[in-house]
Amino acid sequence: MSRQLLNALLPSLAVILIAIILVAPLVLKAQPARGPVRVGVLTPQSRDASAPRWDAFRQGLHDLGWEDGRNIVIEARFADGKFELLRPLAEELVKLGVSVIVAANTPGIRAAMDTTTTIPIVMVEVADPVATGFITNLSRPGGNVTGVSTLGRETTRKRLEFLKEAVPRASRIAVIMNPDDPVTPPQWRDAQQAAGLLGLRLQRLEVRNASDLERAVQSAIAGKADAVLRLVDPVAVVLGQRTAELLRTHRLPAMLQWKTEVESGALLGYFADPFDYYRRPAGYVDRILKGAKPGDLPVEQPTKFQLFINLETAKPLASRSRNRAARG
Repeated sequence: MSRQLLNALLPSLAVILIAIILVAPLVLKAQPARGPVRVGVLTPQSRDASAPRWDAFRQGLHDLGWEDGRNIVIEARFADGKFELLRPLAEELVKLGVSVIVAANTPGIRAAMDTTTTIPIVMVEVADPVATGFITNLSRPGGNVTGVSTLGRETTRKRLEFLKEAVPRASRIAVIMNPDDPVTPPQWRDAQQAAGLLGLRLQRLEVRNASDLERAVQSAIAGKADAVLRLVDPVAVVLGQRTAELLRTHRLPAMLQWKTEVESGALLGYFADPFDYYRRPAGYVDRILKGAKPGDLPVEQPTKFQLFINLETAKPLASRSRNRAARG
């Protein structure tokens, strides 16, 4: 190419180069928008049993501008009470590339933590995340885990007090628990301390799975228990309705947790409002998706608690009390 021709083309080349520089950002902006982000849900419960609580979570997201199927996709995995399925389900969520995992109960959270140390994990329905080793500090959890604690330990004494008020003549209480859960030992100590103050004797009954439950109820009957207290753990959540039905059949008044268990025959239910603390994780998901680090977000604790009483179950108890008073 001659020097004269090159000199003639230089101005045109400069104009083309400037045009490319100016247009490039416009081209980048015109690229298709990123698709909906994926949020994983992992729980040991069944879909039907936990649906109302997860509906509260979805509503919490909706209130913050996240709509499932539009700008967010919720990938929910339910283990149906089979804890051994949680790890493979967690691995499935990781392979899907979820941006956050909302994990429920101790085994669900443990499975998520064992599967990833980088994807943020939001806890829900865990009694004591420090005792379980999930975090080291409630105000600044660190790592990739944060969420909502249910204060399961703190409610043990209150639940025993309510049971004693409802069955005033009770002197022996059968306490059903899962000894393998890390939160059980402190709950058991709390129950023993409360029992000493209330003048109660406790019968310890261990339930690790569904097959243990029937034997535990028979042991309570053989031990002449006046009532039953069920400590809080994931097995209690999975077997709650079945526990209520068994105890109703054997006419054993019981303090369980949820409204559904009271509707199934338990005398009492007392615990943190599940719809309140299942709604709260939505706030964590919102902040994490907007750039917050989970380790910097303090763990929240419930402020709303619910007490339920089954009046039909209570009627025979009241009748027996009147008869004893008349004889005595």
